[in-house]
Amino acid sequence: MTPRRLPTALPLVLLVLLISLNLRPIATTIGPLLADLQSDLGMDGALSGVLTTLPPLCFALFGPLAPALARRYGQTSVLMAGMAVLAAGLAVRALASDAWVFLLFSMLAMGGVAVANVLLPAVVRHAFPGRVEPMTAMYSTALTGGATLAAAAAVPLAGALGSWRWGLGIWALLAVAALLSAARNRVSQPARTAAPRRLPPLRHSRIARGMAVYFAVNATTAYTIMGWLPQIYRDAGIPAGAAGVMLAVALGLVVPLTPFLPWLIARMPDQRPLVWAFGLSSLAAYAGLLWAPAALAWPCTILLGLGGASFPLALTMIGLRARTQEGVARLSSFVQSLGYLFAIPGPVLIGVLYQHTGGWTLPIVFLAVIVVPQLALGLHAARTGVVEDELAERADREVSVCA
Repeated sequence: MTPRRLPTALPLVLLVLLISLNLRPIATTIGPLLADLQSDLGMDGALSGVLTTLPPLCFALFGPLAPALARRYGQTSVLMAGMAVLAAGLAVRALASDAWVFLLFSMLAMGGVAVANVLLPAVVRHAFPGRVEPMTAMYSTALTGGATLAAAAAVPLAGALGSWRWGLGIWALLAVAALLSAARNRVSQPARTAAPRRLPPLRHSRIARGMAVYFAVNATTAYTIMGWLPQIYRDAGIPAGAAGVMLAVALGLVVPLTPFLPWLIARMPDQRPLVWAFGLSSLAAYAGLLWAPAALAWPCTILLGLGGASFPLALTMIGLRARTQEGVARLSSFVQSLGYLFAIPGPVLIGVLYQHTGGWTLPIVFLAVIVVPQLALGLHAARTGVVEDELAERADREVSVCA
């Protein structure tokens, strides 16, 4: 895979688009069909809870493997393997007659997604070095749009095809399309480059740590909204149908906003104003949910959707905060793996607080409180700079001290 110019890069653009569309349907199609799964597979509440926490868990477990695999086999080969694993996992789990088999192949498929999730920013950084922002906007828009479309289409597809099995399994075809596209862009062997200077681990980078916290809070908020926002509105007296529509708006509002982010980023010396804007939008939404969730339901929904734009911003910053292809892959692995790992307990904790207090005051206050570290470290990560320079300065200081 080598950098190319448009329009000769269209096959690679298609690859990025197809992989992006594959990164969320495996998770967002489960919720609408969960009752059918529980009935047919004998899946109890505990296993259902494990299934809903699999995406961030698999992203945290398998994501760190991506950079090493890409160095050894090449990015397109690893992307092919990821899409093949995803397609196989989706197809086999749709045939499962046992809850544990369904869970096992769901985990396998999500492992393929996790690897592709980490490598995609590095692919964009390497293949489109002068178009990082618009290409990141394209794939994050496709990712969010694919998630929304899959969630909306899950039940109609299952009904039209006659079974939840077909409703879930049909998404394997999209993974096969991405697999064929990756094969079209494959190179015979990974390019060999001179060994880079050995730098300290990314955990020593304030930029990397800030981005990991920023991503973690964003992921915590996203999974909490997906799981609990309709219940918040229903407890406020809003009908279930309207609450579901508000959730769709909160999740889907970022789709039309995402293409405009590159235009803003390209005109900013750093991204701190955007960090402020999205963070304050979330805080305003939480204030409205605490004060008058029924009366301010729609303004809160819109503000939550605006706050969700921090996700494509985080993805864009991954491509901008490292200079090299290897650096972007390592930074993507570090940020997403830690971010999703720390996001796992969030929705569970929200549920525990809700159950033990019988209301939404404490859970919403918790969500508002974690915006503070998100803002503090996100503002540092949004400054102009790259992790390689920061780590090189640290390495030089350590050498000076030893000398």
